[in-house]
Amino acid sequence: MHLQRPANVVIPAAPGARALRLLAATLTGLLLTTAPAAQPTAASPSPIAGSSITATPLDTWQHAYTAFGTPRYAEGFANFAYVNPTAPRRGTLFLRNPDRRSSFDKFNPFTIKGSAPAGVGLFMFESLATRSMDEPQSMYGLLAQQMSVAPDLSAITFRIHPQARFSNGDAVTADDVVHSFRQLTSPQAAPGVRTAMSDIADVVALDATTVRFDLRERKMDALFTAGGMAVFSRKWGAGKQFDAIIDEYPIASGPYLIDKVERPRRIEFRFNPRYWARELGVRRGHFNFERVVYRMYQDPAVAAEAFKAGEFDLMKEYSARAWVRQHQGVKWRDGRIVKNAFPTAYGQGLQATDFNLRRPIFQDVRVREAIVHAWDFERLNRYGQYARSNSVFNNSEFAAQGSPSPAELALLEPFRAELPPRVFGPAFVAPINGDSQRLRANLLRARDLLAQAGWKIADDGRLRNARGEPFEIEYLEPSQPGRNTDFQKNLEKLGITLKERLVDFALYRRRLENYDFDLVTIVEGDFTLPGASDLKAIYGSASADEKGNNNFRGVKSPAVDALIQAISDAKTLEQLRTACRALDRVVMWNFWQIPELYLNKERVSYWNRFGLPAVQPGYFSIDSDAPWPLWTWWIKDPVTP
Repeated sequence: MHLQRPANVVIPAAPGARALRLLAATLTGLLLTTAPAAQPTAASPSPIAGSSITATPLDTWQHAYTAFGTPRYAEGFANFAYVNPTAPRRGTLFLRNPDRRSSFDKFNPFTIKGSAPAGVGLFMFESLATRSMDEPQSMYGLLAQQMSVAPDLSAITFRIHPQARFSNGDAVTADDVVHSFRQLTSPQAAPGVRTAMSDIADVVALDATTVRFDLRERKMDALFTAGGMAVFSRKWGAGKQFDAIIDEYPIASGPYLIDKVERPRRIEFRFNPRYWARELGVRRGHFNFERVVYRMYQDPAVAAEAFKAGEFDLMKEYSARAWVRQHQGVKWRDGRIVKNAFPTAYGQGLQATDFNLRRPIFQDVRVREAIVHAWDFERLNRYGQYARSNSVFNNSEFAAQGSPSPAELALLEPFRAELPPRVFGPAFVAPINGDSQRLRANLLRARDLLAQAGWKIADDGRLRNARGEPFEIEYLEPSQPGRNTDFQKNLEKLGITLKERLVDFALYRRRLENYDFDLVTIVEGDFTLPGASDLKAIYGSASADEKGNNNFRGVKSPAVDALIQAISDAKTLEQLRTACRALDRVVMWNFWQIPELYLNKERVSYWNRFGLPAVQPGYFSIDSDAPWPLWTWWIKDPVTP
């Protein structure tokens, strides 16, 4: 068995990852988080300790907005530092499906039914603002030339760039922005999309090129949500109900157009020669391929062989074993293929196997803790490439540390009766296994916990409750059979039967949409600053019963809801840190999941035909949200060594 990180499994039922990331990954790459990323590092220091993280009231027109401090790039800047502004545009970039979608049957990525092809969100849709990849939280005007935040933080207003055009040549108008908002918040939009937009109360066209977003709550999250909303033409779908827009190619403002389609496995994009933003500072040096081709592969092993045969250009790797053993050979040794692990600066969200709390068998926290004791991270991490995930906010200052501070206790005390006592003690640390003695001690502890919860070994060797019912659970797996072999063996020693159910992606997604599973592995994505909106979608009570949303665990906790609200209400970085650490303690000590691992590098092999910018950004991914290689690399001159 080997350890593998699932690709983009946070929101397989809808277009993206966390609730805020949902829009970012599928639409533009703005907002608060990006793709999963490698090895343990110390917690990142605060960018500006003690800085206010509340949106600074502008009440004046600005080219950019930053969560704290001053935007790195001044008005009129020529280009971002991590691009080559003189990169040539030529050739074809060949890619594979970056996630578990192995086919597509529609071109609308914002509705729940069906699958849109990879690349539609990254290359066709744009937003009013776009974030930089070398700042933790800044956005710069894209479709909008300027933006202004109301003094009381109740709204953000955008002035649309006079040159902004859709692919059909129409000017982008305030009415198009309003229309996009109406569609993305309609009942026909995917629940995750609606949740991501829930901080926006209304969008109002003030004139043909000025549009105001009225916010439900006066918080930073909502400002970035507004800036990151996808904008598309009112003519897309010719008036159809949103979920009936299936076969119509998007009419949007992005740099590429759909050119050729071979359903359900292949799609080809071509650069739009009339792309309106090619000379803007936020776009100069981007999109350096004339064509981008995605081919969808069902079998990862087939995809790996196809990469070595040159069928596509970049292969991001999630498996530690494959990275060590398979990314090697003659083509790597002679330099035809390059292997690199690019470090990133993100905080790391949870990758965990989630318990479905809707199942009666998982209602007792002692049962959940017992199962956590049987998961042997140290054995799985035999290649030493990962760190154990002990927090909702790994690799960041927002992870709980030591015992709760007085400020944390002030948030936690009103819910003491609801919370496990350990919430009020030292921060969570997952059980350590790795050798037979430690594993045996942890399994004995697990057996004691199960007995306390009413589960005991029967004469047949199986774990049963007082009614004689056996302890049987199922792990839902869409792509990697045998992932839990060691885990299954450890559970067998406790009398627990774990069945692995291998299903295709379509059924996998449908079962997740309907919360029809016992255990499933979810990656909650990376982040720059924790956002209340995405946390609400993942842990908030309101999303627990809405099918197709992101609260896979089914968490319903007044304490969690209150702490997420405290995150939303934070006025300073210190307040945000306090609320996040308190939430972290509650989530982890409730054992709502089996915490697995995290990685703060992007591992990729690529054919050695690309030029790379001299500067690497910190906040990027390989092939999903903010894809630095896809957006900024270029094909080298064939005669250049």
